[in-house]
Amino acid sequence: MNGFARLGLREELLRAIAEAGYTEPTPIQQRAIPAVLEGRDVIGIAQTGTGKTASFTLPMLQILAAGRSRARMPRALILSPTRELATQTAHNFDLYGKYLALTKALLIGGVGMADQERLLDRGVDVLIATPGRLLDWFERGKVLLGGVQLLVIDEADRMLDMGFIPDVERIVGLLPNRRQTLLFSATMGREVRRLADRFLRDPVAIEVTPPARKAESVDDAFVPVTGRDKRQLLEALLTREGIETAMIFCNTKREVASLTRWLVRRGVDARELHGDLEQTARQAALDAFRRGEVKFLVATDVAARGLDIDDMPVVINYDVPHTPDDYVHRIGRTGRAGRRGRAFTLVSETEARAVAAIERATGRAVPRLDISLEEAPAERFVPRTEPARASIGGRRARAAGAAASTPVGGSDGAGSGAKVAANEGKLRPRAEGTRRSEASRTQSPERAAPVVGLGDHVPRFLMREVPLRKLASSEAE
Repeated sequence: MNGFARLGLREELLRAIAEAGYTEPTPIQQRAIPAVLEGRDVIGIAQTGTGKTASFTLPMLQILAAGRSRARMPRALILSPTRELATQTAHNFDLYGKYLALTKALLIGGVGMADQERLLDRGVDVLIATPGRLLDWFERGKVLLGGVQLLVIDEADRMLDMGFIPDVERIVGLLPNRRQTLLFSATMGREVRRLADRFLRDPVAIEVTPPARKAESVDDAFVPVTGRDKRQLLEALLTREGIETAMIFCNTKREVASLTRWLVRRGVDARELHGDLEQTARQAALDAFRRGEVKFLVATDVAARGLDIDDMPVVINYDVPHTPDDYVHRIGRTGRAGRRGRAFTLVSETEARAVAAIERATGRAVPRLDISLEEAPAERFVPRTEPARASIGGRRARAAGAAASTPVGGSDGAGSGAKVAANEGKLRPRAEGTRRSEASRTQSPERAAPVVGLGDHVPRFLMREVPLRKLASSEAE
């Protein structure tokens, strides 16, 4: 029997789950789904990649399928802190609810409002929204929340970080008092507990993995980097480990943009993902990555919390995360849904304190992986086209050569030839045994004969007469 069947899910959901390729529920799904089906409030503490979204989407679909819809009155509301997370939740709704006659509306910013308005006018069973956009529609008179029976607050800790709690509190005040509430968070801090006390009634608390603990399905390693060779080390890492696709995390939006441009110049299919991008651009990057058209996605932590890509094979931390929780969330992008994943973090000497904090919080020493810069063969990456930078000695030599070969009569033929020869000599090594053009060493283009010794002209002071007697005595001495 399918493991999900033992949880009491209906046949339409079991069929969709099987077609999605899942056979056994994750620990949080095993505990959360029965509690939700019993009508209990739930507070779930689980890190990213544990199947958290399905743990509330599946029972919600079953509850709604058993009830009756109400005209223009949504019966379930899911609040997400970011557009990406809301979009992924909507994807789960479509994936598991495709054999059920239920409708949804995705209310997020950064996209056109005409389609959203048509859905709201028609009426839907589920609203999946970010707090700000939901309040926009409510103030326009397009959303009626009096029929909500089930409320889900997803990523409550991220809601706190992003300052959305006042909006959430206002939204909760618009809902019926008699409702079922589910609150999920990656961490359980004091503020999250306070929210749970305010919004939930006698909740079932489910914590499947302690905070700041990496998933066992992820093999992680720290890669030491010295000096200014960080980007070259990234090339060597991709080559040595045979990494064809990965998510790369940076600490700042500026670094995300800079590294993405550099990768593209090196011939790597890469896209950037951060909060400053328009929603259409972010969604286009995600879709291209999922289709395999883009091999590398360079992102910030905020973008990381909103992503749910089950088959992400590798995560690379180009910068060491600021906190151990962020480290766990980043590498939690891989090793999901029963698959193994790999995570690499480039570590410089100045980041020793952050590295120590991660190892203390996770209770383990992260293995080190030493990589030589020589392991990045040139044929894999397109060489950068940068102007050659001459040394001080090289500039002096070229200046001296140009001055010595300038013709007295003002002709620039030999002079320009000397300059070209000097530049070419700097860019390309001179073959052994070859000499500069003889014409470049003459004062006139007409004089093509080789110069011997001191030349054809002998200075007058060398032509004075020397007595033979004095010369003979000198030789005797």
